[in-house]
Amino acid sequence: MGNVTVQAEPEPLPIDAARTAIVMIDMQRDFLEPGGFGEALGNDVSRLNSAVGPCRALLETARRREMLIIHTREGHRPDMSDAPRAKVERGAPAMRIGAPGPMGRILIRGERGHDIIEALAPRKGEPVVDKPGKGAFYATDLHLILQNRGIETLIVCGVTTEVCVHTTVREANDRGFRCLVPEDCCASYFPEFHEVGLRMIKAQGGIFGWVTDSKRLLAALNST
Repeated sequence: MGNVTVQAEPEPLPIDAARTAIVMIDMQRDFLEPGGFGEALGNDVSRLNSAVGPCRALLETARRREMLIIHTREGHRPDMSDAPRAKVERGAPAMRIGAPGPMGRILIRGERGHDIIEALAPRKGEPVVDKPGKGAFYATDLHLILQNRGIETLIVCGVTTEVCVHTTVREANDRGFRCLVPEDCCASYFPEFHEVGLRMIKAQGGIFGWVTDSKRLLAALNST
């Protein structure tokens, strides 16, 4: 697939597309559509729609280049044995994790709300990692999948920027992966959190990783 250089901050990033994976974080109905957990927390879920188009364009290009694409979903077992009380009982949402909602039980595996939105649905052969926490490495086999494929660089997308995306980037950084975050392929219910979260990633010489956008990323991936 060849080496390409992505224009990014704090500096251009050379990547080997064959050793690079797209990690699409939690683009689930429970976070992006009305009636899910995001709305139950009092958020305007429409704010996340801005990331769908850029993510879809990136997936199309990555599939043409036969890059590894991994999707994640946050949620819990139907018996909720993997859901900590501190998480379930936190705050005062309209509906808690496990409660029945318009798309099934909130953040429960196997329910309609837990699944990925149709526009970004996984294709055959693309691993789907179910995670019980914010980070994609915690209590999952993501690290093993990446090691088995010889992956060195992660292009991390999804929602929300400051929570699951940021946590995953931090986890990956500690495990020796280089992380590239296309800013328009991520979104938050809070625009200021999105902006500051991206600034934190690329600060101090790229302390957690690099930040780019889908236009610059696609230009690089389509350059060979």
